[in-house]
Amino acid sequence: MTGPVFEEVDRVRDCDCPGCVHERRTGPRPLPGRFAGPHAARGVVVVAAAASAALGATTPAAAVTAPHPSPRPGAPASDGDPLTPQGPKAPLHGPAGAPVGPTASQTPATTRTQIINRAKVWVAAKVPYSMNDYWSDGYRQDCSGFVSMAWGLLSNEWTGSLDQFGTKITKNELQPGDMLLFHNPDNPESGSHVVLFGGWTDSTHTYYTVYEQTPPHARSQATPYPYWTNGSKYVPYRYKGLTGTAARQDGAIAAPKPAGGAVPGASGPVRPPSSHGVPGYPGRASFRPGEESAYVGQLRRQLTRKGFGGFYGTDPGSRWSEADRRAVEAFQRSQGWRGGAADGYPGPETWRRLFA
Repeated sequence: MTGPVFEEVDRVRDCDCPGCVHERRTGPRPLPGRFAGPHAARGVVVVAAAASAALGATTPAAAVTAPHPSPRPGAPASDGDPLTPQGPKAPLHGPAGAPVGPTASQTPATTRTQIINRAKVWVAAKVPYSMNDYWSDGYRQDCSGFVSMAWGLLSNEWTGSLDQFGTKITKNELQPGDMLLFHNPDNPESGSHVVLFGGWTDSTHTYYTVYEQTPPHARSQATPYPYWTNGSKYVPYRYKGLTGTAARQDGAIAAPKPAGGAVPGASGPVRPPSSHGVPGYPGRASFRPGEESAYVGQLRRQLTRKGFGGFYGTDPGSRWSEADRRAVEAFQRSQGWRGGAADGYPGPETWRRLFA
């Protein structure tokens, strides 16, 4: 049995609608498309309906609706350029949107572990994408603000300036914490995007774990190298202020050595590095389950001073425990944070507020 046939139907010549009256006075004019004119659509519908009735169909529209292929999992909504408009270079901002300090062009020291851990904080919190809003840590909630945050820069950069903080590398040199940058100088909002490399997911180096800020919120997933679109335009960079670069190509990051040669838990002063411009913050790796270090004791003493010591017994020791996580979570909630932002693990902003 054959399908419905669509035919053009001549419009009614004595119609008194304004369009037909005007056309009879001025003569016909060409319109785009095969079915042109004010009554053509009605003719198509009549013929389609009649054909469908003859075939016993109940939904004539299904005959003219082409199936729309669904996007591949994890890919952007379309294969066009990613919709990631970005804000300009700007200073760090507080929660109320006020600058907290002058724009700086320094490259604070950081490690690969700290870069990835900071990125994971935004992913866990599902920070919403915005080129105008700033998260509680002072960074703009777009792709370039995300990398500025992960690298611990002292300002909000954009895709046109982030390359100044990195050194070009090759694909074979990529390690977790490096960035893949595409800046379109002719139209920065068309295609420009920047992501963090989190490690290869296969031995052929075809897919890698990405950390990125993209609508609707920060995410991490397996992504084809170098990205879903504009593959030839992404350039890998390594952060200039990187220290403790030991890392494996499978994405697992070796724990960095403490700055200044100090060993956590040993005798002598504790001299942790700075992160996000926060003096003394040692990175989230120091607060993993079962981790024992002097930083844990330092955190506990400050939590107790702030009124959150009720979670500890008489001698909690110096090993990170569930009591620590609950105490930190209580402090984070006292700051108005919810969800992933109050996960009980001290990030740079938690540390900053505790020791302010």
